[in-house]
Amino acid sequence: MARFETKFISQTLLRSVEMTVIIPSPTIPESLGVADRPASYEVKDPYPVLYLLHGLGNDHSDWTSYTNVELFAEEQSMAVVMISAENKFYRKNADGDDFFHFLSEEVPAFITGMFPVSNRSEDTYIAGLSMGGYGAMIHGLNHPERFAAIGAFSAAIGTEDEQEKNKLQDGPFDPYGLIRKNVAEGKKMPPVYFACGMQDMLWEKVCHYEKFMEENGVDVTWVHVDGFRHEWRFWNIQIEKFRVDPPDGRICCGPEEAQKRVRNTKIWAIWERKRQRGKDDYF
Repeated sequence: MARFETKFISQTLLRSVEMTVIIPSPTIPESLGVADRPASYEVKDPYPVLYLLHGLGNDHSDWTSYTNVELFAEEQSMAVVMISAENKFYRKNADGDDFFHFLSEEVPAFITGMFPVSNRSEDTYIAGLSMGGYGAMIHGLNHPERFAAIGAFSAAIGTEDEQEKNKLQDGPFDPYGLIRKNVAEGKKMPPVYFACGMQDMLWEKVCHYEKFMEENGVDVTWVHVDGFRHEWRFWNIQIEKFRVDPPDGRICCGPEEAQKRVRNTKIWAIWERKRQRGKDDYF
């Protein structure tokens, strides 16, 4: 594994921006000459790439500081790109900073031009936590033809009323409106891996959005896990689970029995909330 800490001048933002790029490389035994084959640094085919987005108050370095993303990237032979987006929610902001164009156009052009990374949609993934989960959704839904899958962990997505209050409703940064727009235009949306700890402060809003996705035909994998809040322990687990199988682009979520346990956990959680609140309809 090779990790590059880079800084380049963004024409969109008119300033230098930092990012971390992980590129798979020969394993340690190969590099030390104790493997069955010699180390080779020749890249025969461009690597699949994951654009991995940080949360509010974080930067490009936090994913490598708090998770095993480097190990997972090496195991999956996948490049990972982590940018610093400040606290700008990966969209165009009133102060003039256009982080939406920066991430959707400028970053991929820089990465595919400078690193051995594929630009094919079947090799391109986007995921993030909290604010980054929101960012992954709006970018994946604005450009569904560009991505093989979307991952959102503890995504900071509010209700439709909150989208309207923030003057985002049915615009390019409204994750509800984007799904309605894609459905109306007959666009196929990438599969979504959506995960949240059941003690997370955003859990109820995540459930609300998951239900909306299902009702609108989005291919969504739900992962609700008891015992986790809004925390790195959970995101470290989920970034490993958000693994991809490059030949067909499927999200690999573990054995069937594990999925059955996840579904049972979800059903129990909804039933328990209904019981505690005395309501027939949790959502």
